[in-house]
Amino acid sequence: MRGVRGPRHARKRRAVRIPGAVPALLGWLPGLVAVLALLLCAAGVERTVTAHARSTARAPRHSAPAPRIVARSVWLGSAARRQPPPRYDDEVVAVFVHHTDTPNDYDCADTPRILRGLYSGQTGDRDWDDLGYNFVVDRCGTVYEGRAGGTGRPVTGAHTQGFNHRTAGIAALGTFGEGVPVPRALTDAIAALAAWKLGMSDTDPRGHVRLVSSSGRSRYAAGTAATLPAVAGHSDGYMTSCPGAALGARLPAVRELAARLQGRTPESQERHSADAGLSDPGPLRSRAQADRRWGT
Repeated sequence: MRGVRGPRHARKRRAVRIPGAVPALLGWLPGLVAVLALLLCAAGVERTVTAHARSTARAPRHSAPAPRIVARSVWLGSAARRQPPPRYDDEVVAVFVHHTDTPNDYDCADTPRILRGLYSGQTGDRDWDDLGYNFVVDRCGTVYEGRAGGTGRPVTGAHTQGFNHRTAGIAALGTFGEGVPVPRALTDAIAALAAWKLGMSDTDPRGHVRLVSSSGRSRYAAGTAATLPAVAGHSDGYMTSCPGAALGARLPAVRELAARLQGRTPESQERHSADAGLSDPGPLRSRAQADRRWGT
């Protein structure tokens, strides 16, 4: 027979011994966390400020809003042909103004049909990969997207032999030889387009830029550095009467309006060269060969 035990006393738990250094560390922990948080915050602020400074440095000081542009899909539709991918440069530092050498007595509602005819002629008869001009402007001042690749991107065109790189081609729909009236809406639209495209590289439309010829069939031998107007006529880079004497005579006014649209004043005119070419003759030769294949 088991004996009766007395009441069981609760066992006393042994106190856990904590080394003397641990309480000290625990006491410092909030301070360490606070210091670490401050360091992380400072690093984050520094990265933000640095990123902002870089973006500010890249942002052009003089820019202009994009004009309304009719997409090529609107005027081209199912007439589009299969073609290689577009080519791009790093930026646009000049524009060349052309005329299409087509009749002037068109109704602006017929512009899409006329553009399809130009596209068919250049991609069919001439066997080019696409329409040569980056943009076409009709006499009512409507701007149309020409060559594929994106209106806001530096698409390499096929408009000015030897100077298609780092430039954009703007064609006035019509023929503007000596004595032909040039519609104000047309030149105003060209100025707005030039202000926008050149504003992306902070180029003064009244200034000059340095371009290197990629073809001996231009006015300059391949590899030659030429100083040309930032808003140039086709004849500035190639032996031609394009864009016609009447439209060519309006280019000074186009430059001035484009500069005003960029927010420039007469006192802020800047005439410094932008090196838009390549000094290595190897790349120049390869570009010239590629240009011949692409109809440029």
